[in-house]
Amino acid sequence: MNGKILAIFITLFFTTLSTDSNAQAAFPDFSLCQQNLEKLPIQQNGRVKPIYVHSGELLKYLTGKSVKNSTLQYCQLSLSFLGLKPATPLMLFIEHDEARKSLNLQQKELSFEQLAMMTEDLRLEWMKAEQESSLKKTLGELLSKAQVYRMITLGQNWMIFNQGEWQSLEQIVTQLRLQDTLTTSALLELVDSSQASYIKSANDLHLLEYRYAKARLPLIGLILSILAMAMLFFAKKYQTAFWAIGPVWIVQVILITLRIFISGRAPITNMYETVLFSGFGALSLALAIGHFTKNARYLQMGVIYDFLTLVMLNFSGGMLSASIGPLVPVLRDNFWLSTHVTCVIISYGALALSWIVANQMLIKARFKGLSKEELKDGIESSYTCIKFGVVLLAGGVILGGVWADYSWGRFWGWDPKETWSLIALCIYVAILHGKYTQWINGTRFISLTAAAFMSIMMAWFGVNYILATGLHSYGFSEGGAVFLGTLFLAQAVIIILCHGSLSREAGQPFADSSNLGHS
Repeated sequence: MNGKILAIFITLFFTTLSTDSNAQAAFPDFSLCQQNLEKLPIQQNGRVKPIYVHSGELLKYLTGKSVKNSTLQYCQLSLSFLGLKPATPLMLFIEHDEARKSLNLQQKELSFEQLAMMTEDLRLEWMKAEQESSLKKTLGELLSKAQVYRMITLGQNWMIFNQGEWQSLEQIVTQLRLQDTLTTSALLELVDSSQASYIKSANDLHLLEYRYAKARLPLIGLILSILAMAMLFFAKKYQTAFWAIGPVWIVQVILITLRIFISGRAPITNMYETVLFSGFGALSLALAIGHFTKNARYLQMGVIYDFLTLVMLNFSGGMLSASIGPLVPVLRDNFWLSTHVTCVIISYGALALSWIVANQMLIKARFKGLSKEELKDGIESSYTCIKFGVVLLAGGVILGGVWADYSWGRFWGWDPKETWSLIALCIYVAILHGKYTQWINGTRFISLTAAAFMSIMMAWFGVNYILATGLHSYGFSEGGAVFLGTLFLAQAVIIILCHGSLSREAGQPFADSSNLGHS
């Protein structure tokens, strides 16, 4: 009898173990995240994109840096509401000393899980902080990041195309639970069918964006621009120099064309795109002028400035976001977007060419020496670029006024962006007039040209990063004030240290050098 009872007990014990094991195996686990999810379409902020792009952008926004295996981490975080714990916690740094003090934090680094637990404290400290202060801004950013992180871990951020509509992972799990079919295999089957279902009912544009993101064209363009600069330095024939720039230009044509196809609009609606387009515009203008004048200096100016813009695109961190987002209503008229903004951005590129050659002249005169012919050629090159830039900037300002009248009911409103564009235009018109009438001599023209580009940087970056106000709020970005301040300081130092050397290199008294480069 005892033997029978023992046998029954052993049988029940192992049956229970087996049942528990099967249940545990059936319950959703991280094996879902081991699948090839990168191409899976996901809907966020009114746009469909691959999860590879979305996860990379979102985790970069949260942490302030690019995250390796972002799709895997995003997937694991999205499954947190099922009781699963990601292998690697997501961390962030809080550099603002006052913000750490207000939150009683001793260390700069903390996990987002800890940040999410401090949401109420964050909200209270944010409410108490002084308006427009850096503390309030920092606490507001932390609060926003905590809320985004919470949405991810609740499964509410990952939107999946299911049965003809977009549903969050949380909604899908709830449905499967009600049907008593919540297993890893069920989720895998649903995710696998999601992409095919979306492509069948809509399109496969997200796959183009996936290939675009994987290609890393800005980095390829940067490498090619370095090679082009090296070839320009050693090339003795103009044609060799001209064709050295070709690959750089072609890569950027492909890059811009892909962004147009993906976004369905001109690629000039945020700071990342304006930097990209100004570099491309400057390079195109340099190639065109260089082709007709057979002057390699234009090619040098074009590839140097293009290199600088590509460095910004690749290494600016959070200052420039490569995200492709939906347009605000005022920008949805593609005709005005493609005329007004394009004119202004290409004018920035043309004026940047004059800035590059002006600084070349200043630095070379100070450290290596400059012949009168080199100085005259530099003045003429810079003067030509300014003429192109002024015409384009004036056209852009006028078109902007017409668009403003069409969109806002007034031609001019002294908005900060409008005002600084006008200030920059007036400064360059004054320089052109002074040069033409010989009120500004050759050496002074070079220094003024170098300094004048700071007005463009103020209109372009300063309004967004320093003033951060006005109707052009759709163009604003975070960070960049340190970059802009450093640039202004460096330019001032170069002019102060090098202007005297430039005057001496002219080989004549400062006041008598007005005939240099006059046309």
